Amino acid sequence: MDYTVKILPLAIEDLQNIYDYIAFELKSIINAENQLNRLKEEILKLDFMPESYKLYEKEPWKSRGLRFLPIDNYIVFYIVDKKNKVVNILRVLYGKMNFSDIWK
Repeated sequence: MDYTVKILPLAIEDLQNIYDYIAFELKSIINAENQLNRLKEEILKLDFMPESYKLYEKEPWKSRGLRFLPIDNYIVFYIVDKKNKVVNILRVLYGKMNFSDIWK
């Protein structure tokens, strides 16, 4: 394990919203639990070689090192702090959202 993965408050809220939507709107608690577990499992794998995923192409985020990891229908956005060996998970969002509005 090379890096510590930190899931920041907005990303925690995103994960809770994903769970709530699947569990209560789609009425599938089992699928909600499975999706949440899959997301967490893949996010925690960022402890090894987190810079292997693409940079977000739009500025100023690209120069700030914003990267993204697609997982199923979702995209995990994160920034690697090389100095402190920390991967900061910023957001976990539905893949078909308009990200330009979020990353202003």
